[in-house]
Amino acid sequence: MSSYARQFLGLMEKPDVELIEGLSPAISIDQKTTSRNPRSTVGTVTEIYDYIRLLYARIGIPYCPKCGKKIEKQSIDQIVDSVLELEEGTKIQILSPVIRGKKGEFAKLLEDFQKEGFIRARIDGKLIELNDDIDIDRKKKHNIELIVDRLVIKNGIRSRLTESIETALKYANNLVIIDNVSKNEENLFSQNYACPDCNISFEELSPRMFSFNNPFGACPDCTGIGYLMKMDEDLIVPDKNKTLYDGVKAFGASTMKKNETMAKMYFESIAKHYNVDINVPIKKLPKDFLNKILYGTGTEKINFEYTSASGTRKFTTPFEGVIPILQRRYNETTSQGMRDFYEMYMSESDCPTCNGARLKETSLSVRVGGKNINEFTQMSIRRIKEFINNLKLTKKEEMIAEQIFKELNKRLQFLIDVGLDYLTLARPAGTLSGGEAQRIRLATQIGSGLTGVLYILDEPSIGLHQRDNERLLNTLKKLRDLGNTLIVVEHDEDTMYAADMIIDIGPGAGIHGGNVIAKRNSRRDKAGA
Repeated sequence: MSSYARQFLGLMEKPDVELIEGLSPAISIDQKTTSRNPRSTVGTVTEIYDYIRLLYARIGIPYCPKCGKKIEKQSIDQIVDSVLELEEGTKIQILSPVIRGKKGEFAKLLEDFQKEGFIRARIDGKLIELNDDIDIDRKKKHNIELIVDRLVIKNGIRSRLTESIETALKYANNLVIIDNVSKNEENLFSQNYACPDCNISFEELSPRMFSFNNPFGACPDCTGIGYLMKMDEDLIVPDKNKTLYDGVKAFGASTMKKNETMAKMYFESIAKHYNVDINVPIKKLPKDFLNKILYGTGTEKINFEYTSASGTRKFTTPFEGVIPILQRRYNETTSQGMRDFYEMYMSESDCPTCNGARLKETSLSVRVGGKNINEFTQMSIRRIKEFINNLKLTKKEEMIAEQIFKELNKRLQFLIDVGLDYLTLARPAGTLSGGEAQRIRLATQIGSGLTGVLYILDEPSIGLHQRDNERLLNTLKKLRDLGNTLIVVEHDEDTMYAADMIIDIGPGAGIHGGNVIAKRNSRRDKAGA
């Protein structure tokens, strides 16, 4: 761990011994290490996804997300023509995005740009004069765009526009932003990839474009989680045989007394407005009326009258709706207890923007072998191995991808060897069983190639089909043959026979055990039997 992390750890006292020699570093691989982080998947936990991102960044072919055409690089003339298509009189800024989502102070860089004649820059959306004292937090990620030129679209500006765009491209790795000041719109143009018909530009393909843990790749709506938590009508109104007074949960209606509560006042005022009797089961209420209770009255105003000990209050306003009110309260609350309460009435639903794929539309438009990265990771591990080995690539692509395929094949084979060939790399890590998570860590340890380590495993055969036992044992033997020692807590007969030495601890469990009951070489005993 880093020195920063170690300062929070408690210090252990020195053991009451004079000397300890030859003690191997130990790694415990138990069944309780499954990551509950919603961002963790089988691919990220095993680090295989890192190689897949690299594969897509190096040999991926981008397609337009709108028309589906293969995207080609844009020339300067094409960029200039696109800009000149703007309405005459439009005010534009030509920006050079020199820094995109990177940490640092960039003081020297900005000083150099000032010396080269640049006057202004836009830093994290704010206009800055380069001769001002600029304080940038080095611990946060920043976007810095040099303001190269300001123009008004009219006849006779092609020469100056071309020169300004060339300057912007030069400093920003073939990227230029055209800021339409008149409409407060921006367009990113690239000499690398762009669709000439739909005016959609891609930045240079990079691994971070395919990471759902990075803002440059993550879906902007679900931020890379793949789902959204939304209020669920069936959880809020679980029993439609009850009335509104006691059938609408989480809104206060379920705890109504005969006299008070705002919820009672809301329901009765809306019922009076629409002339509906609400002293009947919810299932017998008119559907339009129930929708107005749950989702609001829109712009239609309702006369409300609330009587309490402090007097009577009258007001007229549209009703927001039970579900929008609860969703707003959930979004605004800072109390974890209240968030937990509201989440009891929420359910997960696939993000409507990415449909659960976690990534931006542009990232999902890049394909290898006809599949985007989400379709690739939705395949089983065995099918992925077959897919990459049967890919038809050009000689140049083969040369680029050779080392990536080598690593992918090796790591995928480790997972197949421990009986996990049925998993998909997109599967959330939190849905894995204890045995699956343990075998994933086991496969990852083999890939690390460490030697001289003491591994302690807690029943690795749990959840494994009997036919896959042999593959798991071969994996354990590989770890041993690398020069490691394995201590396996196990009750499986095949595992015990495969061990170099078997030790029985007992006679009972917990405080009733702890003694070595028997110790013998299991291989020799099996031969003798």
